[in-house]
Amino acid sequence: METAYRAIPIADNIYWVGVVDWALRNFHGYTTHRGSTYNAYLIVADKVVLIDTVKKPFKDEMLSRIASVIEPTKIDYIISNHAEMDHSGALPEVIEIVKPEKVFASTMGVKNLKGQLHIDTEIIAVKDGEELDIGGKRLRFFETRMLHWPDSMFTYVVENKVLFSQDAFGMHYATISIFADECPRAVVEHELITYYANILLPYSKLVENLLNRLEREGLEVRVIAPDHGPIFRRPEDVKWVLDMYKRMSKQKPTNRAVVVYDTMWGSTDKMARAIADGLASEGTEVALLPISGCHRSDVATEALKSGALLVGSPTINNNMFPSVADVLTYLKGLRPQNLIGAAFGSYGWSGEAVKQVEEILKSMGVEVVDTLRVQWVPDEEKLKECFNLGVRVAQRLKEISS
Repeated sequence: METAYRAIPIADNIYWVGVVDWALRNFHGYTTHRGSTYNAYLIVADKVVLIDTVKKPFKDEMLSRIASVIEPTKIDYIISNHAEMDHSGALPEVIEIVKPEKVFASTMGVKNLKGQLHIDTEIIAVKDGEELDIGGKRLRFFETRMLHWPDSMFTYVVENKVLFSQDAFGMHYATISIFADECPRAVVEHELITYYANILLPYSKLVENLLNRLEREGLEVRVIAPDHGPIFRRPEDVKWVLDMYKRMSKQKPTNRAVVVYDTMWGSTDKMARAIADGLASEGTEVALLPISGCHRSDVATEALKSGALLVGSPTINNNMFPSVADVLTYLKGLRPQNLIGAAFGSYGWSGEAVKQVEEILKSMGVEVVDTLRVQWVPDEEKLKECFNLGVRVAQRLKEISS
């Protein structure tokens, strides 16, 4: 039927009915430079099933896409793979409009949906490994707790081998082309890494366990349909994204360093530039990130791609610079692994910042190779010390990344 928005087929009688949020630029702490999508999916079998909903303001657009296939009131079941508000915000109103026979979620999903949305409708808890026959298609459920909420789960269509993976394998990337093979690969790769670094990094061991389980069970996946970003529908793309997750979850150090810093009057900036030159002189790839020109989430992305994290701060009021504290607090929560690093900075008369940075790096499990404080403005001799610090870090990085 004619509607303002159209559903897009992704497999036999399975449709994308999500929305594109072109304006989103912040997602609980990280900058979404390219917006996002909130993906919902419609399965038409003997029972009509809606997989997830969307952020509340986009409810009508989702319903319009559904209506291009079938009257929304003909939806029999709603499955919530993830209770976060960008996927469940529209759920109460959709339930009221659709009046489904049943609503399903994981055990923790039932608890979270009730707690967040105060839904009166009964929500049925499904168990890990349980299957639901919808007439012509079977849905299998996989609990994926803490990937990245306690309620998270996957839904797998056995006959079509489509995996609805909620936030796993997703990215914040607003695009008209909802399939990964129709998007620039470099953009898809960057946004996939960015999403993993800022959302899933703390749960990397759980990601490893999940991937091992899928392999152990011999689960064949032809389509990966996440709740954010494009859909992976070609065999080579499905393999690529699974391989990317394997690599990212292991966090094996690379011969790459990120130098992040802020500066008050330019002295710490001079130090950072000299350190970067020292790193590069040993063949290490360097990302130089002045905090004034980047966001904390950009630092997290670069850190995931690197083997070394070097942090510089001037001292203000006997403390590190507030912007540096912000970045380190954010990174500490993401719990990156297998990094080496260094702390550096300039100061006027007290100089506590470098020690504070060093302590936070060590509390994160970073192997601190060296530290360097410079009083006032670094002269040529001090800049040589900075260069040599970069060399030492690069040499240690070669040892652990070879």
